[in-house]
Amino acid sequence: MGDESAERRPAGELEAEVLAALWAAGEPLTPGRVRKALGVPLARTTVTTILSRLHEKGTVARTRSGRGYAYAPTEDAPGLTARRMHSELAKDEDRGAVLARFVSQLNDEDERLLRALLDDGEAG
Repeated sequence: MGDESAERRPAGELEAEVLAALWAAGEPLTPGRVRKALGVPLARTTVTTILSRLHEKGTVARTRSGRGYAYAPTEDAPGLTARRMHSELAKDEDRGAVLARFVSQLNDEDERLLRALLDDGEAG
């Protein structure tokens, strides 16, 4: 028996690839079509499991398609990243400390961008 851990993907990598395939398609896809879009040898059941998990997380929506489902992302990549950031922020009771640490670790360009976004929010 070979070392299966050497063949394992990092956590979340397959979910990210499935989401990328859905974003690229621009339309709902069945698990079979997602599998083809990925271009890697995965079992259809594996793709279906990943899509079901993404649905449980609210990351994809599903609609009936024949006897199964077709899946579409619920938001674009920036929206998903923002949701993950909010989720991480909500895990800590000291939101101020988390935000302060986050801001202190921004590079100059990102800090300028954040300042501009906050200024626009105050003006609008």
